[in-house]
Amino acid sequence: VPLALARRFFQICNTVGAEAVAEAGLTPLEFAAMAYVNSTDGEPDIDQRALAERVGVDRNTTSLLLRSLEAKGLLEQRISDADRRARLIRLTRRGENLFRKLHPEALAAQLQILAFLEPAERDLLLDLLLRVIDEYRHLARPGAGRRKRNSNSHAISNGSHA
Repeated sequence: VPLALARRFFQICNTVGAEAVAEAGLTPLEFAAMAYVNSTDGEPDIDQRALAERVGVDRNTTSLLLRSLEAKGLLEQRISDADRRARLIRLTRRGENLFRKLHPEALAAQLQILAFLEPAERDLLLDLLLRVIDEYRHLARPGAGRRKRNSNSHAISNGSHA
């Protein structure tokens, strides 16, 4: 079943990611945010909405994530000159240094997950994952499926009483 396989693969990837950044006191999600806003190959000065979209979480989770990284002195926000409602995000010097230190280890740990596969198999797996994600991008909504549907509200709206 694709859902069960995807969940197990995510658990494996998340565990490996957590172990790679744990010593620095980061979570995999915090490190992912740092990867998106670093100045070398990321997008410094993106806003919270764009970061939420790239990381794949809702705005509330992004807000909590940013507060945590800011409290650790790894990230800073400033109000956009173009849109006073938007906050632009970038890593501090300390954040940049930590990201540069952790990135090679974190990347190597992620690649180790697929190391037992032949190179052609790794490429095929990643290509297939990208194709599935691309095809169903519209379904990748943060928080989707987390809340149970209230069966009582459905029964009441249909005039039946459970």
